[in-house]
Amino acid sequence: MGKTRNTSLDTVVTDFILLGLSHPPSLRTLLFLVFFTIYILTQLGNLLILLTVRADPKLHARPMYMLLGVLSFLDMWLSSVIVPRLILNFTPASKAIPFGGCVAQLYFFHFLGSTQCFLYTLMAYDRYLAICQPLRYPMLMNGRLCTFLVAGAWVAGSIHGSIEATLTFRLPYCGPNQVDYFFCDIPAVLRLACADTSVNELVTFVDIGVVAASCFLLILLSYANIVHAILRIRTADGRRRAFSTCGSHLTVVTVYYVPCIFIYLRAGSKSPLDGAVAVFYTVVTPLLNPLIYTLRNQEVKSALGRIAAGRGGGGENNK
Repeated sequence: MGKTRNTSLDTVVTDFILLGLSHPPSLRTLLFLVFFTIYILTQLGNLLILLTVRADPKLHARPMYMLLGVLSFLDMWLSSVIVPRLILNFTPASKAIPFGGCVAQLYFFHFLGSTQCFLYTLMAYDRYLAICQPLRYPMLMNGRLCTFLVAGAWVAGSIHGSIEATLTFRLPYCGPNQVDYFFCDIPAVLRLACADTSVNELVTFVDIGVVAASCFLLILLSYANIVHAILRIRTADGRRRAFSTCGSHLTVVTVYYVPCIFIYLRAGSKSPLDGAVAVFYTVVTPLLNPLIYTLRNQEVKSALGRIAAGRGGGGENNK
């Protein structure tokens, strides 16, 4: 069990116990291997995309692939914040996490997760400009503006993470200390607070649920315009390429946003489905990004081919 520290006023929790995902004991080894494999593949797949975008001049000079490289970087860190601790739940190791470690995990999860949320919106806006405003695209979305927008997403994500961590851990925690979840997240931790959490739940609803839902609606609006523009493309090959690029993005966005909205728009509830749903945007989505963007993107596959052949991306530019 976790430790508590006695004070003159009350008992203060100094660590938490992460109960993890509910599972039959007979599946513990299998689940350990599954999540360990997912984590390794996530890191390798995103690292491959990150290095490919960086190494190929034809990719890293374009805003779309600059955003993809940032997404891969975010996925690597987001997965590292959550999955190693999840894997430990399937081992005999202690399930305790120090109070400070819980604060750090919650902060970095919401920092990286909200940054990713904003980044998906930027990627949709980039595709909207590229397909719906092709002649003005170089002026409307250039490298400098893309860098500025990405920096804004990082700053907004950091502010969001700081607000959520501060509001969550300003409350007193005097026991029990068992978090019925596989990582320190706001709804699960708030259930252990020894004070009224209605303000926190309202802020969570607005700051996470409504913001995530708004970003998702903006993305859907962008893609509604994109689909309308694609249908006006005269060549079948042009329509196919446009649908392939946008379809991959929309697939990842849906897998990420829908579970998020399900969890945070009902932050005060407690459902046995919450843990399974959260696996989608914490574990599955970081794995899907490199698979979808690599397998369904001809330019990335071509860049990988050039790098594998030892020619990089500069050979064609120098001809």
